[in-house]
Amino acid sequence: MEKKPEAYKTIGEVAEIVGLIDKKRGTLSTHTIRFWEKEFSQIKPIILSGKRRYYSNKEIRIIKLIKFLLKEKGMTIKGVKAVLNSPKSLKLDDTTKYSVSNQSLNKVKIKDKIKKISKIIDELKELKNG
Repeated sequence: MEKKPEAYKTIGEVAEIVGLIDKKRGTLSTHTIRFWEKEFSQIKPIILSGKRRYYSNKEIRIIKLIKFLLKEKGMTIKGVKAVLNSPKSLKLDDTTKYSVSNQSLNKVKIKDKIKKISKIIDELKELKNG
C-alpha cells in the first residue's frame, strides 16, 4: 500500500526523495539529514516513540532547497543559513518563504537563476501532487 502524498515520510524515504545517496556504497545518506537538522532550525521533524523521525512535505521542500544550495550551488552552511533567514529574497513558490537571495546578480545570471528556480518549482509541485 502506497502512502498518500501528504503523509509524513521517514528519514529513509526523505533521503531517497531528495537523492542523498552515498555514491561509493550505494546506500542512503540519512546521517546528512540528521546533521542538517542540527544546523538548520527550519527542519523540525516529528519524533515519535523509538526516536523515529517523520518529515512533512514542508520539511522535505526545505531539505531539497538546502541540498540544492549546498551541493549544486556550492554554498557554505553559513551562506545557506543566511539565505533561509533572509527576508529579502525571491520566492520559490507560493507555499514557502525559503528562497535564493537576489543580491548582486547581472541579467545573464538572473535568467540562469530563473530557469533553475523554475525547475525546482516544477519538481516541488510534482512532489506535492504525488
